[in-house]
Amino acid sequence: MAPKITDFVEDAGAPGIIAGIGAVLLAPVVIPVVAGIGKPIAKSLIKGGLVLFEKSKGAVAELGENWEDMIAEARAELAEGRQLPAVDVASTSVDNASDNGA
Repeated sequence: MAPKITDFVEDAGAPGIIAGIGAVLLAPVVIPVVAGIGKPIAKSLIKGGLVLFEKSKGAVAELGENWEDMIAEARAELAEGRQLPAVDVASTSVDNASDNGA
C-alpha cells in the first residue's frame, strides 16, 4: 500500500511541520547564499584538479622517456652481446702476456 501524505504529517508532529514551513520560507534566501559560497569552493577544487592533471602529465611523459631510454640501452647491450663473444677477463689479463721479463 502506498504511503499517504497524512502519514508523514502525523509522524513528523508539530516540530516537523514547523521545520518544513521554515524551510519553505527560508529557501529563497538560503539557496543563493549557499550557491554564492559553493561556487568559489567548486572553482578552487576544479583549479586544483587541473593543476594536478598538468603535473601528472609531465611526470608521465618523463617516466615514458626514461622507459624508452632503458629499452634502447637494453637493446644496444643485446646487440653488442651478439657481435662480441664472451671473454673471460681473468685469463686474458695484460700481466699474463709473454714479454720474457723485459
